[in-house]
Amino acid sequence: MKDSAYFVSPRTGPGHPLLLLHSWWGLDAGVRRLADRISDEGHTVLVPDLLTGETFEDAEAAEAHLHSLDVDRLASLTQASVHLVREKGADPDAPVSIVGLSMGASLGLWASIRIPEAVSRVVGFYGTQTIDFTGARAAYQLHFADDDDLVDSDEATFMEATIGLSGLSVESHGYPGTSHWFFEPERPNYDPDAAEQAWERMVRFLRR
Repeated sequence: MKDSAYFVSPRTGPGHPLLLLHSWWGLDAGVRRLADRISDEGHTVLVPDLLTGETFEDAEAAEAHLHSLDVDRLASLTQASVHLVREKGADPDAPVSIVGLSMGASLGLWASIRIPEAVSRVVGFYGTQTIDFTGARAAYQLHFADDDDLVDSDEATFMEATIGLSGLSVESHGYPGTSHWFFEPERPNYDPDAAEQAWERMVRFLRR
């Protein structure tokens, strides 16, 4: 079985705690590189293995494996990971930031509602949640592809409105000509220009 998590902290010492939640491809080399890049911005980053050691290249196999997983286990692991990275950061009392990719974005959005006192910011790439955001305390930055077979545009719009109506800060960005996975260099739909623009927006958001 592969590593159960990937952990990286700035060379200068513990930074602001950040939880990175991967997509259905698993905790692969690309996610580790993203964690390293985020850590270089001053964050202590934890990436829990949400797929019990599996990684995938085939979308159908990845989706089938995801549907076989225990939803309660995923939720419990996400919550535990929030608390763990919080303890490892520069200030164990400070709430964490979450960056989520697809499936990971949905889990991160859920965590911000489930444990509101522990989550200050959520960056979601092509992921949604349909639950009530009342009681959450986080600020949200959402990134969506232009043509996305995996995300319903009406659902994304409704979620953004729900967050705003809950009195929370939310910004949403769309990327013309892109598809799901545009942010991830290892995927065929990767769009380097859109990914770099999204990266710069994310870094500014996390620094506020």
